[in-house]
Amino acid sequence: MFIKQVTIFKWVNGMVIWPFLLVQNMKSIEDPVFMNHEHIHARQQKELLLIPFLLWYLIEYSVLRFKYDHDKAYRNIVFEREAYIMECDLKYLENRRTWSFLRFYSNKHRL
Repeated sequence: MFIKQVTIFKWVNGMVIWPFLLVQNMKSIEDPVFMNHEHIHARQQKELLLIPFLLWYLIEYSVLRFKYDHDKAYRNIVFEREAYIMECDLKYLENRRTWSFLRFYSNKHRL
């Protein structure tokens, strides 16, 4: 993954647009939990390919936004659920199966 420091939005620390990781502050890449979260997104994007991932992400956010405020809608996008729930497991990607994000549609994984 190529890392580039950019100003995205004030409220975004980092964003993967595979194969790039865009960060507000280069110090973020020293945080293993932050990096694991972003690597999970990179894996999701490689599985689905970038354009289908982005379309799925935006459509799901738009649907959730009718039900929740921005933060809750964002955190309940299935890709974010997987990344937030598994970000502290630094070995997660070693054993993660393809399309594992689908198991995070379960209500027990609501954030």
